[in-house]
Amino acid sequence: MKTLKNWQFKQQDNDCIELLVDDKYNFCIYVLEQKLFRVLIKRNNQLSLDRTWSIAPTQDTPIEGRDRLSTEGFSLPVYQLSKSDDKIIISTEQLRVTVTQPLTLTWEYKNASDEWELLVADRGTGAYLLNAHGDGIAHYQRRYKDEQYYGLGEKAGDLNRAGRRFEMRNLDAMGYNAKDTDPLYKHIPFTITRRNEVSFGLFYDNLSCCWLDLGKELDNYHLSYRRYQAEAGDIDYYLFVGPKVLDVTKSFVQLTGKTFFGPKWSLGYSGSTMHYTDAPNAQEQLQEFIKLCKEHGIPCDSFQLSSGYTSIGNKRYVFNWNYDKVPQPKVLSKAFHDNGFRLAANIKPCLLQDHPKYQEAAAQGLFIKDSESDNPERSVFWDDEGSHLDFTNPKAFNWWKTNVTKQLLEMGIDSTWNDNNEYEVWDGEARCYGFGKEIPIKHIRPVMPLLMCRSSMEAQQKFAPTIRPYLISRSGCAGMQRYVQTWSGDNRTSWQTLRYNTRMGVGMSLSGLYNVGHDVGGFSGNKPDPELFVRWVQNGIMHPRFTIHSWNDDKTVNEPWMYPEITPIIRDTICLRYELLPYFYNLLWQAHNDDEPMLRPTFLDHEHDVNTFAETDDFLIGKDILVASVVEQGQRERTVYLPDNETGWYCFHTHQWFTGKQSITLPAPLETLPLLVRAGSIIPTAKRMAYVNHKEDNYREFRVFPAKGVAKTTGSFFEDDGESYGYQKDQALWIDWKMSSTNERIDLTLKVKGKYVPAWKELAITLPKDEKRPIYINNKVMDKVALQTLK
Repeated sequence: MKTLKNWQFKQQDNDCIELLVDDKYNFCIYVLEQKLFRVLIKRNNQLSLDRTWSIAPTQDTPIEGRDRLSTEGFSLPVYQLSKSDDKIIISTEQLRVTVTQPLTLTWEYKNASDEWELLVADRGTGAYLLNAHGDGIAHYQRRYKDEQYYGLGEKAGDLNRAGRRFEMRNLDAMGYNAKDTDPLYKHIPFTITRRNEVSFGLFYDNLSCCWLDLGKELDNYHLSYRRYQAEAGDIDYYLFVGPKVLDVTKSFVQLTGKTFFGPKWSLGYSGSTMHYTDAPNAQEQLQEFIKLCKEHGIPCDSFQLSSGYTSIGNKRYVFNWNYDKVPQPKVLSKAFHDNGFRLAANIKPCLLQDHPKYQEAAAQGLFIKDSESDNPERSVFWDDEGSHLDFTNPKAFNWWKTNVTKQLLEMGIDSTWNDNNEYEVWDGEARCYGFGKEIPIKHIRPVMPLLMCRSSMEAQQKFAPTIRPYLISRSGCAGMQRYVQTWSGDNRTSWQTLRYNTRMGVGMSLSGLYNVGHDVGGFSGNKPDPELFVRWVQNGIMHPRFTIHSWNDDKTVNEPWMYPEITPIIRDTICLRYELLPYFYNLLWQAHNDDEPMLRPTFLDHEHDVNTFAETDDFLIGKDILVASVVEQGQRERTVYLPDNETGWYCFHTHQWFTGKQSITLPAPLETLPLLVRAGSIIPTAKRMAYVNHKEDNYREFRVFPAKGVAKTTGSFFEDDGESYGYQKDQALWIDWKMSSTNERIDLTLKVKGKYVPAWKELAITLPKDEKRPIYINNKVMDKVALQTLK
């Protein structure tokens, strides 16, 4: 590849400064926000791809993609420019970049002392490389001592990515090793870099397969560097300063689009297994699941139909009902609905060559085309060959919507599970319709699952326009959070997977995918033993997505009642999840409304405590609950580090109070998941329920965990009917609270707004067991407060 070297100033606009490099490359620096710049290189003033589906600062992109040159949705602040023949400085109040010869960018930020300080710089011995005669690009930056790297979406291994190399190439990584398998399912070339107590984000808006080297490679001719390299496309990156890691993550979500606000029932337990729908009497086995949930007292809100319901022989055919296995789909869905369950159905975007609808789709031109003919491309898929639908063709987009509606929604299916959508089409020149402007698949492979989900969502929204849809997707790219909940794919049963899936989930959360989870118990491999299963369920209930799903190699099924001797523990654990549903639902609201991550590494809220940056099995769910999962066989006590804060921590179970900035050891018998609660917080809880039903959800408790001594804290709580868009018209309940404490008393001030009237009419207020101070609610001593009096 050719190294870009010599530049000259070309022009200045209100949002962009343009340089001409080596007489043929247009080098554009956009000033989008005070803390957000963008760098874009055009070959001969042309782009490899003229649109993006990831950048959505204020609203969703058009279905055909957003004009890549658009700056709509950004504030475009006034900037200062100074220039000479060999140097240009562009600055806002918070960020500045200096361009020097040969082409090198040096970035600085305004620190707390109001002084400019180095953030990062390009590698001076060659920073921007392009293949002059075809595809291929690279960008090199300096790598500094003690830098920490986070992000990259769904990646195996430790949370800190330093010293490793990663690839973005969406694969169906069945049975992956959660410690070291790479690549995996998703494409998110976004990193958070932290050094010297400042953090910045770097997002490459390029959908081609790519590699990010974060310190694995060394070269004697260069100072230490990091590298981004892609097989095709443009160098197009966004750089933004935090200064905190949390600021970077939230800024990335604000850049790529808000988290979709799904229904409350999507946070309940969701059952699933390949075994039921693969069985010849699938409908009978599925209905037996309802009976067994009731028999064992297991709360459950939904069931995910694996693809066996579509089978002909041993292969899968999307939108085909196997009426031998499921003779009466509408009867099946009614049975689930009558018992409070919703159904999600697995769908796949590739039609096998002998699919009943293949010729129909081919005749309409709905498939991606071969690179050398107008025939559909053919790729390996599910033990055969098939052709992938081209969602950049409006005909295919609408064909999918129609089939989702007629084959699923009209059959009583409530939700779409968009699966096996990695688009492993390895003929990079295979041709996509591109909404009228043909695009090789190598430029947009991860966009296909994004558009697949969007088509599924539009079908659900049209079919039930007053109900918030719920969708699941395994694959996608930055921006997929606008449509779906996701998970870490087909993991393998082991203690190691339990440990590293947690890091994987937290990594996704730092990368803007807040609504995530894992296949609890492991998808592939042999069944988990009783101890591993208990610990995995305990871990799983503290993730936004909680699903037990399996396709075990030994033909067993992961079910809550799979081991009678531990079924009471599993039941109590799942019931705990339902008690905490008001807390989880509030987190989902904050994720959507405030861009707050749900899963959080402990350092996210405690950066001042350097100890929180150590690799750990601990994580926060929301700001207030610290989860100390047991991930080692035979462990019956758990050492956990309590981050330094001003108020300390309570044991959730015993209410014992601890100061922060210390390690403590808690008992962890098999039936107990060690949890801690931040002092000064309130945890909203409900009674144990069989499933989410806002009409019967008639109890709400505020578990108050006050600080010791003098302190003040604040928070908020959201409630609505859990499924409609009423909150957009004030049909919701918002409770803002302030808590202050002294050595003598605790004062809680509650303010309520919104028109929604819940089934619960009063708030029960509880304190830790040994708390002796009285609590005053809006200046009155009480342990219950009528909701009506707060309005």
